Amino acid sequence: MEFLKKIKAFAILAIFMVVSANMVAQDAVYKAFKQSYTYEKSGDFKKAVEELKKVYDESSYEINLRLGWLNYQAGLFTESVAHYQKALNLMPYSEEAKFGLILPKAAIGKWDEVIALYQKILSNSPNNTVACYRLGLIYYGKKDYDQAYKYFEKVVNLYPFDYDGLIMFAWTNFQMGKLREAKVLFNKVLLFSPDDKSANEGLKLIK
Repeated sequence: MEFLKKIKAFAILAIFMVVSANMVAQDAVYKAFKQSYTYEKSGDFKKAVEELKKVYDESSYEINLRLGWLNYQAGLFTESVAHYQKALNLMPYSEEAKFGLILPKAAIGKWDEVIALYQKILSNSPNNTVACYRLGLIYYGKKDYDQAYKYFEKVVNLYPFDYDGLIMFAWTNFQMGKLREAKVLFNKVLLFSPDDKSANEGLKLIK
């Protein structure tokens, strides 16, 4: 009986020590995050990274996500990709990790991978207007107006009086030779933004 009491006491002590250690570790992580925000605010991204590296845990989604962002801001794109990818591996459905990973991928010109990431976002959230709009911009830049049209059309259908969607859908219609549709859209832009330079330029080209 005495032996069982000792085992029980030892187990309670062990649990207490584990809980205490976890609390200390969590407090260190909290302080590192807080300090990283301070450095980020002052524009010292490298020091912000260093703070989080002191408490780095490969299995932490939050630390990897933040390191992805901070390394991107510091211009360390390879490191940024690595941390965002680790965050995404930990939480495969995370859209914030995918949007984050897109940033350094775009910075180093990995456009096919950027497009693939946006399409993954849309496969899970078909009406994500940020992904639709940005894909539209990419295809517009590639002069693939058919693809751009598809994405801008969805943005405008979901947000019929949004400036960004309207102006890009107007220009896409213009580039495709759909001048009547483009004219209607440019005029809608002017309702949102009277005397808008881009809309007026488009209308002058149509006339």
